Amino acid sequence: MDNGLIPRRYAKALYKFAKEHDKTKDLYALSKRVIKASQSEPTLQKVLSNPYVSNQDKENLLLAAAGEPKIQVFDQFVKLIIEQKRVEFAYAMLLAYRDIYRKENRISQVRITTAVKLDDERMKKLRDLVKEAFKDSELEFSETVNPELIGGFIIDVDSVRMDASLSNELEQLRQTLLS
Repeated sequence: MDNGLIPRRYAKALYKFAKEHDKTKDLYALSKRVIKASQSEPTLQKVLSNPYVSNQDKENLLLAAAGEPKIQVFDQFVKLIIEQKRVEFAYAMLLAYRDIYRKENRISQVRITTAVKLDDERMKKLRDLVKEAFKDSELEFSETVNPELIGGFIIDVDSVRMDASLSNELEQLRQTLLS
């Protein structure tokens, strides 16, 4: 069976269940915490997939990764996926839930990559530039530094990219000279 199909189905059901209990936003915040915990601690997924780890330990692990505040909808969800023997898909389910929530609430991911760490004023100008271009969307920003850009910046908004980096300019110049 398609390993992407199971997480998407459970995520849709989780979104519907959370919506019925008016907890979609709270669950979105919780899902981001669990996703971050899973990404920072790769052994979490291995433990959830390990048949020798007890279901109670897996439940405790997921609930601990969720942190505070606790949400009853999530607690019930964890019990369900353990009961249905789908706990190894928990991370993928929460990724799918996060995507569903973002789509339903028109939230766009913005990643700003710069060659050096920018001061707050310059970063605010870049954020304002993006906000002006994407007025109809709620935006979630993240920033990274990549010295390989040499100078300038790259702004990714979902699948749209604005590349104003010096490394890109040099590559375009090289391509022009080659042709």
